[in-house]
Amino acid sequence: MKNYIKEVLTKNMEIVRVAGWVFEKRDLGGIIFILLRDSTGIIQVTWSRKRGDKEIGRKMKKLKINDVIEVRGEVKKEEQAPNGVEIIPHTLRVLNEAEHPLPLDPTGKIDAGLETRLNLRPLDLMNPKRNAIFRIKSEVLRLTREFLRDRGFLEVITPKIIATATEGGAELFPVPYFEVTAFLAQSPQLYKEELTIPFERVFEIGTYFRAEPFNTNRHLNEFVSIDIEAAFHTYEDVMKVAEELIVHVYKRLNEEMEEELKLLNLDLRIPQTPFPRVKYDEIMEKLRGIGVKIESGEDIKMEHLESLKDERTEGYYFIIDWPSKVKTFYTKDKENREGYTNSFDLMYRELEIGSGGERIHKYDDLIKKMRKMGLSIDNFRHHLVFYKCGMPPHAGWGIGLDRLMMSILGFKNIRETVLYPRDRFRLVP
Repeated sequence: MKNYIKEVLTKNMEIVRVAGWVFEKRDLGGIIFILLRDSTGIIQVTWSRKRGDKEIGRKMKKLKINDVIEVRGEVKKEEQAPNGVEIIPHTLRVLNEAEHPLPLDPTGKIDAGLETRLNLRPLDLMNPKRNAIFRIKSEVLRLTREFLRDRGFLEVITPKIIATATEGGAELFPVPYFEVTAFLAQSPQLYKEELTIPFERVFEIGTYFRAEPFNTNRHLNEFVSIDIEAAFHTYEDVMKVAEELIVHVYKRLNEEMEEELKLLNLDLRIPQTPFPRVKYDEIMEKLRGIGVKIESGEDIKMEHLESLKDERTEGYYFIIDWPSKVKTFYTKDKENREGYTNSFDLMYRELEIGSGGERIHKYDDLIKKMRKMGLSIDNFRHHLVFYKCGMPPHAGWGIGLDRLMMSILGFKNIRETVLYPRDRFRLVP
């Protein structure tokens, strides 16, 4: 069994067997240096004519970038080597040869555009900086699960093939399903609401689909969402859960992903809580004050917020108390203000990260709202039955994982944070 390079670098080991890919090679004639890379790090392999096996020297001279090799040898400290350690090879096996020229330089020395990199993603991820993005993303997922479980949330898995629109909209991908047409889920909304009856607090991290013909740097047609729903919670309660989750992620990334953050030249500053709460009407008033033509009840677009100068909107913040007409049918109206809801959008500067709010939990109120919005009651009959069976007051939210990563890592294009993004023009690879 091979040793991971990270083990070799951190443990006191004498004879090791490592395997990976040739990342760099320097042939100085009497001495050859190879930087060998595996999924955990990079180590120098050094052969010299004076003390090295001649057959190993011949093999090393022929090596090319991304050849797959296995090396067994002696570990020695060497201040000049990357990480201060090198391996003197006793044996070297070439497991596979890379055909040159490679379609993409995995070292990143020859620049390539994003489209090329996405087409050749595995090679792109050989670059330590690109690789670090997805190691951080994996850790964000782990930390999110850890945080929510510690607060009594049960992880659930809901269907991704559904019979009708969760949100009441039309942005759905149809799927032939035997004798009928089904759809790919755009949200776990109805299921997670139902599951507050047996479990009270639930969360799901799942993949969803929206057939929206956008072509922007922040939209994808396949995306990962972090969703929670909690019985006996208000919208203020679940906003607190969201901001505490984000702070938890920032703190732990600083503690546990120091190397990866350093590769990306990132110094994560932990957000201060509570995040600012800015009312929808206040945003509208400010926008009109700077000459933006926008009517009450309209959605607030990214370009509107880009022109807004307000210190509260420079980091994470919530836009709260949205009008009923721009929120979904299950969103609870405010008791003391007609036409407005107990709802919020979670923002990072001008980027919407997620949204949520309190939900309607009484059958008659929900039916009234659905009829007002022109929705078919019959299409939702399987869901509505539970509102006669003791549906508790509840609230929740959904946060886009990939947009959250944009906010943490400072990317302007969501595709940088997704291994194989799917948009209206990209179906392969």
